[in-house]
Amino acid sequence: MIFVKADDLKWGMRLAKPIYNKSGVLLYERNTRLTLQGIESVKNFGLLGLYILEPAEPVPPLSDEDLDFERFQTMAVFSIREELGNILAGKATVNLKRLANAIIVNYGRLDHKISFTQNLRSTSDYVYKHVINTAILAALISAQLKYKQSEQESLVLASLLHDIGKLMLPNKIRDKYDDYDENDMVIVKKFQSDGLGLIQNDLKLEDEVKEIIAQFHKMAYGERKAVSGGNILLSTDVLYVADAFDRMTCMRLQGESQSEISTIKYFLANRESYDDEVVEALVHSINILTPGVCIELNNHEKGLVVKENENNILRPVVLGFTTNQIYDLSDNSTYRRYQIADIMKTMDNRVKIDKERLNEFLNRK
Repeated sequence: MIFVKADDLKWGMRLAKPIYNKSGVLLYERNTRLTLQGIESVKNFGLLGLYILEPAEPVPPLSDEDLDFERFQTMAVFSIREELGNILAGKATVNLKRLANAIIVNYGRLDHKISFTQNLRSTSDYVYKHVINTAILAALISAQLKYKQSEQESLVLASLLHDIGKLMLPNKIRDKYDDYDENDMVIVKKFQSDGLGLIQNDLKLEDEVKEIIAQFHKMAYGERKAVSGGNILLSTDVLYVADAFDRMTCMRLQGESQSEISTIKYFLANRESYDDEVVEALVHSINILTPGVCIELNNHEKGLVVKENENNILRPVVLGFTTNQIYDLSDNSTYRRYQIADIMKTMDNRVKIDKERLNEFLNRK
């Protein structure tokens, strides 16, 4: 699988991922060969490019849930673009609460983990894709934390609105995504404050939504202790974790993204900033080190997760490819010598899965 920019697309190339319109209608199925009309449509949609299958490459396996997730992301990004545009133009929002409730219905009531796949972003759509993914993550976490419907709605609305100020940034700073220097941060904080002002002046938004965003902004700029009375809302901590997770793992045209496992390790190493309960809820919401996932150990051996550890995500049972050795990382003596260094990824940032090798191991047992 390769990523091909829109201007470099050629007739006959095969799609690796489906294309949907803003209503979620499937326009082009996976494995469809591009036509000249299709290439022109891609450019009109404003897409950066497409993931293309190499000549002899089979279509990668995707579950119905994975496909539904990508379809929902597409529709939600179109929707939030319109809603945030209305706010910036001083107009009333039309479908903001409907979008929040759609996210809750789809991802705020699940009793199982999902595969949280990232989408490629440019500076023009970064904010929209970021707030949608942050809202989805917040809904997933809130389900684990047993939130009530009203609490979920406030949290998801705050997630959708928390970065509106970045839409007003000068292009030269937006082009840096979140890689700001000290001088940039002064400007970013100013525009984020302006965005917060727009939200605070919105009479239709509940006070809890405004409070979550106001607290989040203080925490995001190193002012956690400045939160009034130190009384940080749980929803603020949820938003803080969801926002950071998406920013650190997202796919961008420039720069490398971090893996999910590296990000979770970072959270656990910085417990003063990231709430343990919230991080644990995140870990129980998405698939990270599940059976079939390919990893690399700290001894540089590639391996396969054959059994997940529900109690400690970092310590599953792993089968080494080179030595054919089983590493039970739940065993303290083994874990002192071997740890998971990182997850192996595919071109489109999906976790690399070796189901065939896993089935071979299970049948051997």
